[in-house]
Amino acid sequence: MSNDVVLITGGSRGIGAATARLAAVRGYRVCVNFRTDEAAAADVVDEIRAAGGTAIAVRADVTRSAEVDRLFRAVDDELGPLTALVNNAGTLEKQCRLDELDEERLTRIWAANITGPFLCAGAAVRRMSTRYGGAGGAIVNVSSAAARLGSPNEYVDYAASKGALDSMTTGLALEVAAEGIRVNSVRPGLIHTGIHALGGDPGRVDRVGPLLPMGRGGQPEEIAETILFLLSPASSYTTGAFVDLAGGR
Repeated sequence: MSNDVVLITGGSRGIGAATARLAAVRGYRVCVNFRTDEAAAADVVDEIRAAGGTAIAVRADVTRSAEVDRLFRAVDDELGPLTALVNNAGTLEKQCRLDELDEERLTRIWAANITGPFLCAGAAVRRMSTRYGGAGGAIVNVSSAAARLGSPNEYVDYAASKGALDSMTTGLALEVAAEGIRVNSVRPGLIHTGIHALGGDPGRVDRVGPLLPMGRGGQPEEIAETILFLLSPASSYTTGAFVDLAGGR
């Protein structure tokens, strides 16, 4: 049995689910974290197990410290010592301008896209860092091309939250580089996932994708490939790096 254990937040669908499936193929024991869609998480786990892999699904709201602690303890108890974290869980809301935002929406976006990754990264460091007696590991944060582009007239709040995640990636990478942990980020662009429906524009990738330099939107499996590369020994001298996966945009 492989000694590699990965926790993927928001792992029940989209990029998270594609990453969970590929991680299992690569020999990881996989924890699929989810907040609401138990059936989707169970489907991912069933698919992994049917192919001979090892996976569990754990419901937890990663914006809450107590639930993060419970989530990571479940990984410890059921899968073994953590070696990898993919901070994938995140959200956006209906497209609008900045001058139409309210406090409640901002609170929700910051919690999901900033607080959650911070809490999960902290829990992972306490397990993987040599400072705490760990054997090292890797963290990949799933950011967005929006952090570079700003998402005007659509999701300036989402873009700003991913900019904060980028800053965390750089800072944490420098903090733990000498403790056996590598921290990197992927910045997907227009990817065929359900997140666009949350913004009220489910056909966004089909509409905008043909305008990109590569002429199409991306697939979750394409993002998963890069995430697994950044988790793997193949990127052993890479930390604090950002990989833009946005079709040339």
